[in-house]
Amino acid sequence: MMPEDIDPESGCRLPLPKRDALDEAGKRIYDQATDPKGGTIRGLKGPAGIQLHSPALAALVRPVNRYLRFESGLGARVRELAILVTARECDSRFEWAAHEPEALKEGVIQAIVDVVKHRKPVAGLDERDAVIIEMGRELFRSKKLSSATYRRALAQFGARGLVDLIELMGNYAGTALLLAAFDMQLDPGTSALLPVP
Repeated sequence: MMPEDIDPESGCRLPLPKRDALDEAGKRIYDQATDPKGGTIRGLKGPAGIQLHSPALAALVRPVNRYLRFESGLGARVRELAILVTARECDSRFEWAAHEPEALKEGVIQAIVDVVKHRKPVAGLDERDAVIIEMGRELFRSKKLSSATYRRALAQFGARGLVDLIELMGNYAGTALLLAAFDMQLDPGTSALLPVP
């Protein structure tokens, strides 16, 4: 049963945006969001639909998101692991539900997904995976990054890669906040993949 302030069509507190109510720039973004090849996992039922309530914002945010996800050179596996770490640390069930299957598809094995999901120690993981997880945990929990973890991350990703990786995590933390504010629900009948307190 959904909370009473949830729109049944959008699954959140805002209705789905109407294409004919948007200006030309907004219509282009709407069309990209509804195109299966447009770069969104969930179409309008998720952050893209929420952001379209502010078309000027959506016009600015979408290119940054596209760069971080597909053009930064981080690679799909690194990207999806970083998004899962962010979703876990932000307790974002919707974000997690969208990205756990993507992570598995991109080669993040279930054992690593479970380390992130259940906040297990990273002992025994490949250094690249371990540093992504530890860096995210440090940044989201203590709001700072230790010198030791910074050096390890820099060694793995270089300056540009590390900037892009941290921006990716920040971008998805912002998405988690957006989803929380508008109480984005999982699809009816979908089991929550992420345990939250």
